[in-house]
Amino acid sequence: MNDLDFTGKSVLVVGGSSGIGNAIAQSFRARGADVHVWGTRANSSDYSADDGSDLTGLHYSQMDASNLEAIEAFEPTFAQLDVLVLSQGIVLYGRREFEMKGFQHIIDVNLNSLMACSLKFHDMLKARRGSLIILSSMAGFRSTKGNPAYNASKAGAIGLTRTLGEAWAEDDIRVNGIAPGLIATKLTKVTTDHPKRREATEQRIPVKRLGQPDDIAGTALFLASPLAAYIIGQTIVVDGGLTLA
Repeated sequence: MNDLDFTGKSVLVVGGSSGIGNAIAQSFRARGADVHVWGTRANSSDYSADDGSDLTGLHYSQMDASNLEAIEAFEPTFAQLDVLVLSQGIVLYGRREFEMKGFQHIIDVNLNSLMACSLKFHDMLKARRGSLIILSSMAGFRSTKGNPAYNASKAGAIGLTRTLGEAWAEDDIRVNGIAPGLIATKLTKVTTDHPKRREATEQRIPVKRLGQPDDIAGTALFLASPLAAYIIGQTIVVDGGLTLA
């Protein structure tokens, strides 16, 4: 028996159109799952490899994660759901998170939508004794001076993972999380697009490299598999050792 074979399983990755979410979606698809993804653009053709996107073989739907009413009203195009991965997330630079409009938008996308999606698909996950995986960030464990909303949202995501893990264990839903470190995606271009800044960052990471989306995908596969059957409410830090210092 292959514990990482997801043949016959249905997976939804919110934020699965690019970056970490896309890598997770493709990893499940490569192991036999029927994978659905949500993204913000109108059509899958609006994405390209330059966006860190590969939507080959994935079922795409448009969804604005900040629109909590739209999440609640969504009519699933799948009859069952075995794994729900919540990887949506945004960040604002230039001190825009110190303005209430920016702060609220980050909280809506990065935290409030996590609860909205979890509630939306609770019953489908319960019916399949499924797995819910919440992506947060190492930022949830430390200060991020220029991004108060991002920090608060990620700390909240870690707390939500713990609480739903306990609350929904009785419904046979396993809730766990992943806290990525510095992963090379469009959200981290402020670092990766500047050679000196990137080099300095890599020197602070014990493994001396930025993470790649596939580094996170492997952890998601593990958490959704029978190999993690006794893990509940935990957030695994995947950061190449950065937070050890």
